Amino acid sequence: MVAIAGRQARLWQCADVRSFTAVVNPLAGGDVAGALGPVAAALRSAGAAVTTEYSRSMSHAQELARVAVGRGDVVIAVGGDGLVGGIANVVVAGEGVLGIVPAGRGNDFARQLGLPGDPGGRARLLLEAEAASIDVIEAAGKIVLGSVYAGIDSVANAIANRSHRIPHRFVYQVAALRAIVTWRPVRFDVDVDGEQKRFRGYNVVVANAGYYGNGLHIAPDAAVDDGLLDIVMMENMPRRRFTTVMREVADGTHVHRPEVTVLRGRQVRIAADRQVPAYGDGEALRKLPVVARVRPGGLRLLRPHSVAPTDGS
Repeated sequence: MVAIAGRQARLWQCADVRSFTAVVNPLAGGDVAGALGPVAAALRSAGAAVTTEYSRSMSHAQELARVAVGRGDVVIAVGGDGLVGGIANVVVAGEGVLGIVPAGRGNDFARQLGLPGDPGGRARLLLEAEAASIDVIEAAGKIVLGSVYAGIDSVANAIANRSHRIPHRFVYQVAALRAIVTWRPVRFDVDVDGEQKRFRGYNVVVANAGYYGNGLHIAPDAAVDDGLLDIVMMENMPRRRFTTVMREVADGTHVHRPEVTVLRGRQVRIAADRQVPAYGDGEALRKLPVVARVRPGGLRLLRPHSVAPTDGS
């Protein structure tokens, strides 16, 4: 339970109290109960109605979200980036409002947004923030919030998704090592708003948000409200240098390497000389080629900078 200071509680209760439906992925890699429980308790203490729904699959989660949007609830996605992105598809289509309680393995989109880490801060955000419009990516008939990527990272993602026996805290590292060991460079053909880039290399990332792969800062200048996508391309290099570059992705300094190119645009087409999977926010999209385009202001989201200030703050 979260202790709510009297002043804060009075502020919440004076506001129009929202109704929420929390759609939970019980199989997310994080502590779902620990993430949602204190937040839901704080919301109810403030007088909000909170319905909790546990999903059996992505399609079931989307159906639960669709019903919630239809009755006017704010939909809270409780899980990782895959669930958040999947529910965002329904919220965008229904012109609803999305909230996020991160409870997955990576939580990269929540990291980009700078969501509060404490339950009280998360509850206050959900109760008080005005819905802000942010950009989304359309690719392969789906809405993607963070990034679309193809290459060694999508291969690693595929390995991680089927590595059920590896502990969650190690799965990304193990999958990355397996992908590096077996990787053969791909010839990519990339078109960014008519500008052509052809190269042999490791990957192409089309980023709306800056983070992916459990905290890697792949596109440090990406913003979710600028109407543009950041396209990061890693050209061929010796494997040992590539592992060094990937360590630099942790803080975003890899973009200064001569083998790394960053372009910005609104629509990107990625093709390759062999079958390479394209992924979006941890979920499989299709094999290349794929077209990704920005949809400015496509999603209404409760995010930190839209919280109304309190007296004395």
